[in-house]
Formats: sequence, structure tokens, C-alpha cells
Amino acid sequence: MLLNHRAGENNQILALAEALGWPFEVKRFTYRRGVPYLLLGASLAAIDRLRSDPLTPPWPDLIVSASARNEAICRWIQREAARDGHRVRLVHIGRPFNRLDRFDLVITTPQYRLPRRPNVLHNSTTLHRVMPQRLAGEAARWQDRLAHLPGPKVAVLIGGSSGPYVMDAAAARELARQAQALAASKGGSLLVTTSARTRRGVLEAFLENVEVPVYAYQWRRDDPDNPYFAYLALADEIVVTCDSLSMLTEACATGKPVHLFDLEAVRRPLWDWHPQRLRAALYRWAMDWLPKRLTRDLSLVHRQLVIEGRLVWLGETARPVTPLNPPSLTDIERATRRVRALFREQPRIQPLLNAAFS
Repeated sequence: MLLNHRAGENNQILALAEALGWPFEVKRFTYRRGVPYLLLGASLAAIDRLRSDPLTPPWPDLIVSASARNEAICRWIQREAARDGHRVRLVHIGRPFNRLDRFDLVITTPQYRLPRRPNVLHNSTTLHRVMPQRLAGEAARWQDRLAHLPGPKVAVLIGGSSGPYVMDAAAARELARQAQALAASKGGSLLVTTSARTRRGVLEAFLENVEVPVYAYQWRRDDPDNPYFAYLALADEIVVTCDSLSMLTEACATGKPVHLFDLEAVRRPLWDWHPQRLRAALYRWAMDWLPKRLTRDLSLVHRQLVIEGRLVWLGETARPVTPLNPPSLTDIERATRRVRALFREQPRIQPLLNAAFS
């Protein structure tokens, strides 16, 4: 299983590894800069082998990957194992760059717009690590620190600019207005956190426009005192910006009411034309005119989750919704069943988990 530079994809890989319950090995890579990894076949040319952990037999039975930059490494391992008469199964999460038939299983979500194939599993949301034990532990650790805030508590999960979405000061002010209205209508409070992609100034703009009681956290890398999972555990309702599918998935996994904030509905003056808005406009153009493999459309996920009754748009009245096709299994359960089906028996050798750093 290969990790990459994107935290959201890494969490999905680890979630699948943990859900499978099979032992796995961790190997760490360092990438070489400037190598056109999309053009590589079965190769380790994209990594600095002297600064990376070795890849040697015994070969794994299973590799789980995400991100196109890992595909050449997966194929190299598969090729070398085949020379030794050993079969390695490849599972890719998200959207691979190579042909779909080169993978034993692709686990995807609607935004990638992949075709229906026997080896493609279409889930509504990404895989996640929001487990009852983890939430209970974080709730116990943070409950006293947040006890002074009146209930109901509304968690606000703030993402960042991505694709066609712009998370700037204007969006922060509008998010604050709507989130505060939700909390104030019930006499409650806000639990606010930013994320790795949130730009400077966004949290400040949000807090300047909030009058209800609030506890705010500015995201910091590798912070052991991050209250994110405590928020998920202790909040009565959750607000998520629409740019972050990973946070949206984790919010829905709690089973609590989830409100989605529409970044595209934020009104800004025409003269306020900064690079973030330009990039978002170019991305929307690319979604309409360029090949689908170059973009992703999160609105397809939003629409699916609304249909399933798992969220409402912020400002709309939450109401019971009867799903058109209620799932009998969660997305992580469906994924583990499909992976297990690739094997007639539990793998003899540990699955391989490689932590890759650029």
C-alpha cells in the first residue's frame, strides 16, 4: 500500500488497511524532482532509491495505492514478483491514470466520473477512519475543555480553495453569518476548525463576524492536540465547506445532521478579481471542455448525498429523506468485501504499505 503527498488519500489507504485487519508493512520513499512519472511504465525512476526503503522479496500479495505518481512503482513490484512466479494484486483508490483493466480493483467516487466496469467499485463517499472507539476517546479527552460552551454545539469544518471553489475572506464572512444563524436559532455555540488548505486570514475573517460562543482551532501540522475528531464526537450538528470531500465524508460518518456550505453561491464584487478566483474560473472551463480525466466534479458527490438524505445545504431545513436506494453496507464495508473477494484465502505475505514523501 503506497501513501503519497495528499493527506486525504493517505487516510483512505490507511482506512482500508485497518478495516481489512491484515498485517501490513510500512516502507518510506523519497521522490526525485522533475521525473515525468505519468510517462513511466513499470519503473522506480521516480524515486531516490538510496534515500528510500528497499523493495525486495518476499513480495506482497496486495498493494493499495492512490495518486498517479505511485502507479509506476506498483507496476514495477508486480512485474518483479511475476518473474518469481508470485502474483501481486493491485487496488487503486480514486482515479488511476493508466487503463482500468491494469488494476484488479478501482475504488472510486462520483466526482471522477469513471465508467461502470466489473473491476470498478462506485462508492458514494471516500473511505475514512471515523470509528466509534476513536470518537469516544477524543470526546473523553476534550469534553471538560468544551463543557463551558452552551449546547447544541455546531461544528464548522473549513476547507480551502480547490478546483472551482474559492475559500477566501468573503466566503469566510458568509459562512460565519450562516453558521451563526444556525447556532443562534437554537441558543447554541460553534466549534470551528480550519484545515491544511485553509489560507491565512480566513479564520480571522470568520471570527470577526461571529457573536455566539465559539471555540476555534487553527490547523497545525502534526499537532497532537488537534480537536478535529473531538468536534465530530461532541457536536450535535456539523457544517462543512463543499470543497473538502474527506471532511464531508467524515462528517456524514458520524450519522449527525450535516449542512453543506456552498462556496460557489458566495457573492463578491466584480472588481475583486484575485488569482484564486481566476484559477477557479479556469478550472470550471476545464471541467466543461477538457477530457474528464483532467478534472473532478464534486457536485456529483454532493447531489448523491442529498439524494441519500445524508446532508442538506446550509440554510435549508433539514428534513427526513427516504433514500432512493438505501445501502445495506457502508462504503468501507463494501470496499473490504471487494478486496477480500480478490483472494480465495487470507494473503500469505503481509500487504505492503509504503509512505512516500516528495
